[in-house]
Amino acid sequence: MPKYLLQVNYTKEGVSGLRKEGGSARRAAAEQLVKSLGGSIESFYYAFGDNDAVCIIEMPDHASMSAAALAIAASGAVTGKTTVLITPEEVDAAVKKTPNYRAPGQ
Repeated sequence: MPKYLLQVNYTKEGVSGLRKEGGSARRAAAEQLVKSLGGSIESFYYAFGDNDAVCIIEMPDHASMSAAALAIAASGAVTGKTTVLITPEEVDAAVKKTPNYRAPGQ
C-alpha cells in the first residue's frame, strides 16, 4: 500500500480542541479516520518547529488518502500537507526508465 507523510498544523480552534481532549485522544481520532478508509497509521508524533504534528500513513490508494485529507481540511481545525512517499525500490525502477525529454532552450 502507498505511504504518505502528513504534516499538520492546528488552527486556533484546533489548539483549543487539543488542549481540551489531549494528544492521545486526537491520535485516536486520526486512527479512526484512517482505519475507516482501509489504512493504518505507521507513526504519529507531535513536533516543535514548522509542524504541530507529523504522521506516516499507509492507505490503499491515493483516493483514500485524498478523502482523509479532505475530511481533515473540512474540519477547519487543522491545515495539512500530504507528501507521497516513494520506496528505494520504486526509485530503482524509475531510474531504469528512459523518458523522452528536452530541457527548456535546448
